[in-house]
Amino acid sequence: MDMFTDPAFWLAVGQIIMIDILLGGDNAVVIALACRKLPPHLRTKGIIWGTAGAIILRVILIFFALTLLAIPFLKLVGAALLVWIGVKLLAPDDDGHGDIAASDKLIAAIKTIIVADLVMSIDNVIAIAGAAQGAGEHQMVLVIFGLLVSIPIIVWGSQLVIKLMDRFPLIITLGGMLLGWIAGTMAVTDPAILSHMPLSTPAEAGQAPEVLAAVRYGAGVAGALLVLAIGMAVKRRSAAAGPAH
Repeated sequence: MDMFTDPAFWLAVGQIIMIDILLGGDNAVVIALACRKLPPHLRTKGIIWGTAGAIILRVILIFFALTLLAIPFLKLVGAALLVWIGVKLLAPDDDGHGDIAASDKLIAAIKTIIVADLVMSIDNVIAIAGAAQGAGEHQMVLVIFGLLVSIPIIVWGSQLVIKLMDRFPLIITLGGMLLGWIAGTMAVTDPAILSHMPLSTPAEAGQAPEVLAAVRYGAGVAGALLVLAIGMAVKRRSAAAGPAH
């Protein structure tokens, strides 16, 4: 129970909730599109069972993601993907929701939800795994918590979230910067990076936790600013190219 008194645990909890709010809306739209042709009495079943199947697959994916992130250089790849996801959040393009097939059969709708959610959840999986990295031994607890939080957000909260984002665009900007922060802190904890940090002498080893914390926070700020800068540049370029088309 000591994890509940650990500030790093609650920081990661806050990050995971934010990630679910920002990246869960897309999944909610997919579910709505897949179930739109179901008879009214089957829609709730389709949403619940489709979401349950998607969540189970996501647990498996995140378990593997947490394991794989211990391999040298893979955190760097994950960090690069998170920067890309953050930029896409700030400067979105066509999301392809029109390709989601609707069905009037319950099993077909559930299958569509699971497959589409699996494809679209890579960003969610990487982001949650990255946020959980800061919680040490409590990683899987955080992952399960994050997924439990995502269920009501995905099933019931999508429209509210979309309206809030439309009304307060700053939420999206802060969310993109959060993903950049996670990317930065993830990158500097890659085994390949840690092995080259000059903290090997006894005198330096005593200061290692403070030094590493400073490096992580600095990298997090740099990642957040990087996402903001690239996202704004992409938006300006898109706005400038718009009238030409």
